Amino acid sequence: MTPLLFKDAFWGEDFSSREGYNKLIVRLKDGRQMCKDVQELIKMRALAEERYGKDLVMIAHKARGLMEIGTLRVSFDQLKAHIENIGNCHIHLSNVLEEEVKRIESFQEKQKEQRKKFESIMEKLMKSKNSCYKKTMESKNHFMQRCQEATEAENQAEKIAATSSTPKLIEKAYQKVQHCKQIVAESENLYLGNIVQLEALRQDWVGTHQSTCEVFQQLESDRISFLRCVLWDHCNHFSMQCVEDDESYEDVRKVLEKCDISADNDYFIQTKSTSTSPPEPVMFRNYSVLRESSQDSLSKLSSAGRAAVSERLSIIHGVGSNISLTDGTPYSESTRTSSGNSLNCSNTSGFQQTSSRVSVALSDSYRAVYDYMAQNTDELTVERGEVVQLMEQGEDGWWMVERDGEVGLVPGNYLTKI
Repeated sequence: MTPLLFKDAFWGEDFSSREGYNKLIVRLKDGRQMCKDVQELIKMRALAEERYGKDLVMIAHKARGLMEIGTLRVSFDQLKAHIENIGNCHIHLSNVLEEEVKRIESFQEKQKEQRKKFESIMEKLMKSKNSCYKKTMESKNHFMQRCQEATEAENQAEKIAATSSTPKLIEKAYQKVQHCKQIVAESENLYLGNIVQLEALRQDWVGTHQSTCEVFQQLESDRISFLRCVLWDHCNHFSMQCVEDDESYEDVRKVLEKCDISADNDYFIQTKSTSTSPPEPVMFRNYSVLRESSQDSLSKLSSAGRAAVSERLSIIHGVGSNISLTDGTPYSESTRTSSGNSLNCSNTSGFQQTSSRVSVALSDSYRAVYDYMAQNTDELTVERGEVVQLMEQGEDGWWMVERDGEVGLVPGNYLTKI
């Protein structure tokens, strides 16, 4: 398809019309405004990219995550590094866009020079053309008026010659006719000269108008092509930036794929572990030992039983020679097997409690609230609901109890007092 041309489509309907030329001028003005709009768009986008890039860099710097450990810490650091890198890329893109703005400004200046040059020529030529046209139209009107006057003078002379016999009047009428013809000839020459001059200007104007239309069409073609390339490059810049952003995030995703939950937990346990077992339970510690109750209970035991309990009391209280049997004989290994004697614990001077067990009255009865299976030979198996007699209450949580003649250790928190 043959392209349309400006020089074939923008003429005026009459000789002095500026309609076609004005249409071209308006189009060029709109083109300049479009360049400014594109320039403003890119400028604002450059500012937005710069702010966005700086915000990303600031976010990457402020995001700490220093307390994390293991592979998740590595992934987080990788993300921060890529966010900062993306921010720097957007700042660089902002600089590229600013260069595009400067390139548009330079392009507009070049077009302005060419446009102004031909606009000046056209304006001067059209001014001359219109001035000559106006003068030609005035000479035309003057010539038409003088022709009309000459025709009227001639008709008047013929009328006088037909109606009057006076030669003087006839001569005067014909002299007027000759004078009018002379004026008509002068007006004709002036009019004809203006026509010739106007035609020369017209031809010059036509050629200049065609050249100006060609230049203007070329300017418009260049402008459209330039802005098209600018917008195309603009889109390419952001497409490339999106690809780079996605590649950066893909790198982060690859690192996240290596994030091992078990490895992080294992690393934390290996580097920060404190103890492999829980603390011992807090047990009740009886600081008010009733020796009188112990003494009454011992008096009820057999001689063998008294010797055994006395030995335990000597270990508990750590007083050895201060503990004596009922006959006043100090307790020792030689007297532990004596029978028929009872303990006398009234002599307690210098008494210090150094054992981890405390003796209590044997009359205290306790019920097992849980089943307990003996683990060692010195322990006693009890079932829930069984009643036992408490013999010793240890500070370590193990109590010495008796049930049906069997004696052994049971956890104190498995028993409740009846």
